[in-house]
Order: sequence, then structure tokens, then C-alpha cells
Amino acid sequence: MSERPVVVVVAAGRSSRFTGVSHKLVQRLGDSTVLGTTLAQVMESRLPCLVVTTPALEPEAARVVAGRDMVVIPQHEADKGLGHTVAAGVQARPHAPGWLMLPGDMPLVGPQAIEAVAQALQQHTAVVAQHHGRRGHPVGFSSGLYSELMSLVGDDGLRRLLARYPAHGVEVADAGVLFDVDTQADLDAARAMVPALGLAG
Repeated sequence: MSERPVVVVVAAGRSSRFTGVSHKLVQRLGDSTVLGTTLAQVMESRLPCLVVTTPALEPEAARVVAGRDMVVIPQHEADKGLGHTVAAGVQARPHAPGWLMLPGDMPLVGPQAIEAVAQALQQHTAVVAQHHGRRGHPVGFSSGLYSELMSLVGDDGLRRLLARYPAHGVEVADAGVLFDVDTQADLDAARAMVPALGLAG
């Protein structure tokens, strides 16, 4: 059994709100890409990492993580919703003591915030990172919620789960826990912030 929770990076969406010619996760950010930077932050936390992605994005994920740390699902499976994607990640690491869910489009979430959620998960069933009282990501779940996580369906399954098991909020100094890249404006803002954060990618 893994001694530490696994960070499940969810990178299987269609990027429908992004207006660029290619997927938002492969857009350049610093010396890397949006997904590459997200994964680099997870790697720096030294927690186990698992990426759930699609064939189109597999090459990008493979730049950072080994094949054994990827779950590649067909796009039509990913289109069933976030719940299905999360369940695929949990199923791939069923004996972990817990799982931290982190969207692949959140490259500004730093390793300290990831570690803070992992630490709190030792005492709580569900944990969420928050900044100035606003809740963001990652969201952590203990191993006791395995069955519920495996039963997730659709895009609102996680919300329903958190309604049944209210998450303990962990206050972090990292505003990146609230920031995701959905639009070109978000990407421009992230690019402006990367030098100040010292992220080379």
C-alpha cells in the first residue's frame, strides 16, 4: 500500500471554452505547457502522481510522467463527465490511503498547497484547499470513500459527494488554488504570473 495519498491529475476534458486552435493544456506556459507545469508542481510535492488523460493529450503527459503513471481513456469515455474520469483514476490506485483531485488546467497550484491537503487528509475524510476562505483545488478524499468515488457519474458527482461529506478547509497562502485556465484571458494572466512565481516549467 502506498504510504501517501495519490494526486490524480484530471486531464481529459475537451477544452470547450478555450478559443485557441489547440487544446488549452498544450498551450505554452513558461518553458513548458499548461499541463506540463501542473505536473511539474505535483512532482515537486513528491507525492505519487497519476494522470488520467485521453489519447490526444497522452504525448504531452508523457513528457513529464512515466507510462505507468498514466491512465489513458477514450475521449468518448471522458465525455461522460468528470465523475467517470475521477473514478478511472481511483480504480487505477485502489490501495492508496487517499486521493487528491487536481484539474490539469491549474498550473499555479504550488507544491506546498498540495502537501497541506495531503497532510490534513490524515485526520479528515475530505479536505479542500482554500485561500482567504474561498475553496479551490486540490480536493482530497480518504480511502474510506473508495466506494463512493468509484460510483461517481456525470459532472456534478463530486459536488454531490462533498454535500454528503463536507470537506475540511485547509487555508493556504497560495492563490493558485483558485486559478484555472479556461479561456485565452486566463492563459494570458497565467503567463504574466509565471515569471513572478519562478516557474520555468
